[in-house]
Amino acid sequence: MLRILFCLACALILLASSVASAAIVEHSFHVKNLTVRRLCSEQVITAVNGSLPGPTLRVREGDTLVVHVFNKSPYNMTIHWHGVFQLLSAWADGPGMITQCPIPPGGKYTYKFKLLKQEGTLWWHAHIGWLRATVYGALIIRPRSGHPYPFPKPDKEVPILLGEWWNANVVDVETQALATGAQPNNSDAFTINGFPGDLYPCSQNRIFNLKVQKGKIYLLRIINAALNSELFFKIANHNMTVVAVDASYTVPYVTDVVVTGPGQTVDVLLTADQEVGSYYMAANAYVSDAGVPFNSTATRGIVVYEGAPTTASPIMPLMPAFNDTPTAHKFFTTITGLAGGPHWVPVPHQIDEHMFVTVNMGISACPTCLNGTRLSASMNNYSFVNPTSLSLLQAFYFNVSGIYTPDFPDTPPVKFDYTNDSINILNSSLLITPKSTSVKVLKYNSTVEMVLQNTAIIGVENHPMHLHSFNFHVLAQGFGNYDPLKDPKKFNLVNPQSRNTIGVPVGGWAVIRFTANNPGVWIMHCHLDVHLPLGLATAFVVENGPTKESTLPPPPPDLPRC
Repeated sequence: MLRILFCLACALILLASSVASAAIVEHSFHVKNLTVRRLCSEQVITAVNGSLPGPTLRVREGDTLVVHVFNKSPYNMTIHWHGVFQLLSAWADGPGMITQCPIPPGGKYTYKFKLLKQEGTLWWHAHIGWLRATVYGALIIRPRSGHPYPFPKPDKEVPILLGEWWNANVVDVETQALATGAQPNNSDAFTINGFPGDLYPCSQNRIFNLKVQKGKIYLLRIINAALNSELFFKIANHNMTVVAVDASYTVPYVTDVVVTGPGQTVDVLLTADQEVGSYYMAANAYVSDAGVPFNSTATRGIVVYEGAPTTASPIMPLMPAFNDTPTAHKFFTTITGLAGGPHWVPVPHQIDEHMFVTVNMGISACPTCLNGTRLSASMNNYSFVNPTSLSLLQAFYFNVSGIYTPDFPDTPPVKFDYTNDSINILNSSLLITPKSTSVKVLKYNSTVEMVLQNTAIIGVENHPMHLHSFNFHVLAQGFGNYDPLKDPKKFNLVNPQSRNTIGVPVGGWAVIRFTANNPGVWIMHCHLDVHLPLGLATAFVVENGPTKESTLPPPPPDLPRC
């Protein structure tokens, strides 16, 4: 009897400790026009709380985050909390017309959700058109009080947000491209924490400085917030140790270069172990499709050691070539998950849904465009179109028909030589991508294995694919066509990396696996915003489970209306 009482008392103490460690963290976002000066000219942008990037949100695992968004901009607005699981809080996920109708100009909406079973670096951004070019910021989830990191404790933590800058209104850039069918203009600069760096005009003093002390350890929380660019990142004469990706801990991996696709995050430990001095950090584009114009510039910041002479010029790192796919592939495939670490989820072995999904570029009819067609994009030859009268989540919750069709296919309609560009571009049946709002319906708690196969119908490039609400295990990646007989032998079922955004290799494939344990509607899409409006997306409708704890709750009363 005493033993039972003792165990009960211990359980109550643990429960009380858990509850006491959780807090409600509240913020207000005022989204409005902001005039900033970059690259020799003034530009009106959309920004949060008058800053670029927007505010960094800091919480602990288990906290509840409440963000009141006041849209004082001239555009419709939503905010997406990139990588957050949103367990039973799908109404707060944020993608426009997927989980909510947009917040109109002059409107407001409160996002409220718990940060459960994940910690590390995530971020938030606008999820309407190209507005996330300037509406974004870091979301940092630290361990609960008293829970250490599974790596040496850093002396300081520093968010590093990599972005893109246009000397233009990004809404106009997107609108013009969609209206004419032409490729949108490339960005004019890359940025580090909003600063372009001293390689650009009128930017000698617009450069990010990181002051360090010799011997100290710094946790750099690197976020690729760029709109359309995968990026290489280096610091001259310094190695970095990767300890997490997409808010999932990894086996420590020492590297001199970090590679990130839009939407991805990488946490690295930087030890200030070089001679006292100044060293450039730099980022430039990784471009896997050599036939596409791109921004060939580089952004720089400076790592300045305490006591460094002010007259000495910083040392510049030797950057990879823009098309250095071997370096990118090595980085993406060498990382492994920290099996048994905090919030580690073992790989599920029983699979309920097998999917083979092609990622295509094609064309669609466009009467207003220059040549009568525009670029289009698709998954399994279905080019996704957002609904206009009601969000997908509302249609699911209220059982409204006619908003979407539950017929997204598990395989492409035509089997072909996916990565042979000399053949595929001549096949007109592959070029045309029909438009639809087609979704895949999943049973609650079902396990999905998906082969993502890049194609070479129009161009061959790496596609960063982001899945809302879920992390997935990356079992394997490779080049060419996926071989269902040979390639499963390469699967890492022991300690694969866990991500929410995967760069499907140029002219290649990736295999992911996840458990659909959260009811709601969750979009999967390319995080190159040049491709998302073209239809490179689909959505998963995860049905309710058998209990209240596995059932989507009703929408909040202030949910915006269409």
